This record gives sequence, structure tokens and C-alpha cells, in this order.
Amino acid sequence: SSQVFLAGHQPGLFHPGVWLKNFVLGSAARRHGAVAVNLLVDTDAVKTTSLAVPSGPRETPHIVSVPFDRADPSVPYEECRVADLEMVCSFGKRAAEVIASLVPNPMVKDFWRLACERAKASGNLGLSLAQARHLVEGDWGLETLELPQSRVCATESFRWFVAHLLAHLPRFRTDYNETVGQYRRKHGIRSSAHPVPDLVERDDWLEAPFWLWTTANPRRRPLFCTNRKGQLVIAGGEGGETEIVLAPPGDGAAAVERLAALEAEGIKIRPRALITTLWARLALSDLFVHGIGGAKYDEVTDQLFDRFFGLRPPRLVVVSGTLLLPVPAFHVSAKEEEDLKQRLWQLRHHPEVFLGNGQTLADSAKGLIAEKRRWIATPQIPDNARERCRAIRRVNSALQPFVAAQRSETSEHLHETERLLEAERLLRWREFSFCLHPAESLRRFFDFALCNDGAICSNSLE
Repeated sequence: SSQVFLAGHQPGLFHPGVWLKNFVLGSAARRHGAVAVNLLVDTDAVKTTSLAVPSGPRETPHIVSVPFDRADPSVPYEECRVADLEMVCSFGKRAAEVIASLVPNPMVKDFWRLACERAKASGNLGLSLAQARHLVEGDWGLETLELPQSRVCATESFRWFVAHLLAHLPRFRTDYNETVGQYRRKHGIRSSAHPVPDLVERDDWLEAPFWLWTTANPRRRPLFCTNRKGQLVIAGGEGGETEIVLAPPGDGAAAVERLAALEAEGIKIRPRALITTLWARLALSDLFVHGIGGAKYDEVTDQLFDRFFGLRPPRLVVVSGTLLLPVPAFHVSAKEEEDLKQRLWQLRHHPEVFLGNGQTLADSAKGLIAEKRRWIATPQIPDNARERCRAIRRVNSALQPFVAAQRSETSEHLHETERLLEAERLLRWREFSFCLHPAESLRRFFDFALCNDGAICSNSLE
């Protein structure tokens, strides 16, 4: 049987560097005779239903938040129904108009026609975005499959995995928390929320690395589990929810059967971040393609493979890329800004340096410069320190009218440089969605990142 190469991401409007993973995935799978699968992580919560779109003149751009639906952004993609089809279908035109002054031919105009069609057909917001993207990938010659995470969670093998972790939750929780703690210490992280929060214990309930929600109330709650009178009992949230008796800890078959019944009743159990990739690498793939962020977190996953499962971590590949919007740069630099700030400081504190000793210099200025030089040449002692400092400051202040024009010119230059640097920072943000780029730029980016034989090139793009 063929090997399976896997990548994964939420079905959102991510930046081109995320999309690059799919092209590397497809190329690598073709080169090695493997099956390429993109895991659509539709079990994650929708973060936003609007897109940050740059607009305005190139010299003074700003960000416009353009909504593409009124759907509730806090529910999982799996449950996120299209709320306003008219808003969804008009988004492409609205976004293109906002960005037109900067990018006159963004991909969003054509891409969104596909998204609108898929929204009408599926009624699911995330699925419509993913299907539209996948159609474009097919047109561009990419041969990959799409597998929603929610479908994976409905398989018997995943239910066995859930049952196994719940039956051994005390040991797993200890390994999980210790591994996360080691990661924090290694990387000097003080936040208890990074890379992920610890699994907590409340009374006799242990937190498991899963979410629980229902189709009637699709708000993700942490899943808690306890062993009560020889039965595994689960509940969502931190109490107050209906408790669900699963099965005796040693009866995996009964637990799997019960989990299947819960799914049929609309009670969903889904993996949290680390467990999503742990399961994908453990059971779904021979090679996993990660971005940099996911690969960092998988340092924890690798340790869990070793500590809890006693297995060598499966292989992974890390892919990263940056494609900036095709807006001309201003050729200003932070060094230029710093040099201008330093010049202003010198004009305030050492104005004589900018005046010289020319014949055109007023006698009053020459006298002030001579006075400052005398004070500087006077050794500072406790008795004269205050007088000396005040005298030098008085001379600097008195010389300011003679360098006023230079100060004004430098201030104006600094203000313009700061304005252009701010415009540059905004327009060179790498997180702008792929659909705001021209299709031609994206295709060149993907072609550049891959060699003709399907291997990953060592080149980098800015």
C-alpha cells in the first residue's frame, strides 16, 4: 500500500506561506509515490468572520476589516453554518474594491465566485472556503485529497484512541504536564498558557486533552473524566453539565461503542491542538508537513510519543515561506530613521558642530561657541559641576536659532521617513490572506519554492 503524506490547517483565509505546505505536500508525494492528504482541521473554533484588507494611498495605507459573513466566530468550523449568504457572495467584490488602489488584480475576485457556489451547496462556512481553495489547487495541477478532521473523529480507530487515553488519563496527564513544563523551561517561557495550558485536576475530575460540545450547543468545553465506582464518567466544562457514563476502564470495546452512540446523539468529542497532530502522526500518516509554529509545538508531541507510547516519533518536514503583496517598497530603513533621530539630538546638544568657523558666522554665535569650549575645557569638580552644566545648557539653547533651519529640515525628513516606514510595515505584513494576492504572484511563488523534480529548493523569498 502507498505511504500517506499529510499536512493540516484550519479552513480559513490564511497567508501564502501556509498554502505553500499543500504544494510541497503534493510535490513530495508525487516524487515518492505517496498519497497526499490535507487534514482540514474543522474542529478548531472560527476565529473571525472578517478579513484584514489594506487600502488607501500607498504612502498612507490603512487596514479595513471586511466581513464575509455574520456567523458566530466562536463555534467550531465543523458546526459553523453560513449565516448571511448575500454577505458571503458579495465579499469578493467588496474586498477587491477596498484593495484596488494597492493591488488592482487580487485573486479574491475569481476565487470568491467559487466560494459563493460552495457556500450555496454546502451551507458550511469553513467547508465552502476549503472546497473553493481545493478547486483552485486542482486547476493549478495539484493532486491532493482533503480530509476533514471531523470525519477522522467519526472513525472507530479514533474512538479506540480516545478510549485508551481516557482509561490511562492519570498517567497521560502526568506525562503531558511534565513534558509541557520541560518545554517551557527549555525555551524560557513564563506563560502558563504556552505552548498549551496544563491539564488540570478539580476534585476527583481530571482534564483530558479533548473538547466536548453538542450540536445543540456548539461551544467547545474542556472534557473532564473521573473513575466513579468502576466506571469512566465524562463531562464537559468545569461542572454543572450532564455527566456521561462511558464504560469500565478496562472495557475498551464498550467505551468505543458508547462513543459511537454519543456521536449519533450529537455529542462531539474532538482533540485539542497537540493531540490533533499526535494522532495524525501516530495513525494517519507516514510523513507530516508542518509550518514553523506547529513544528515547535511538536517538540512536546515527540516527547509524548516516547514517554507515553514508547514509540519513536514519526518523521515530519518543516515548510515556511513569505510572499509579500506586490506593492513597491519605499527604500527607507530603520537605520535611516535612527540616524535622523541622532542628528536631531546632536543639533540640540552639540549645535556648534553644525556651525563651523566660517566668516559668515555671527559674532554672537562665535562668542557662544568660545564660551562653551571654555566650559568644556574646564575640569569638572564638585564645586563647579552644577554651574558648568547649566552654562553649557544655556549656550546650547542660545545657539538654537542658528541651527533652526537644519533642525526644521531634519525634523521634516524624520517625519516623512517615519511615515514611510509605518506604511512599509503595514504593507509588508506577511499575514495578508492568499486571496488578496494576484494569482500570477502566487503561482510564481509556489513554482519558485519547488524545484522542477519536486524537491524543495533552498531559495528564500522576501
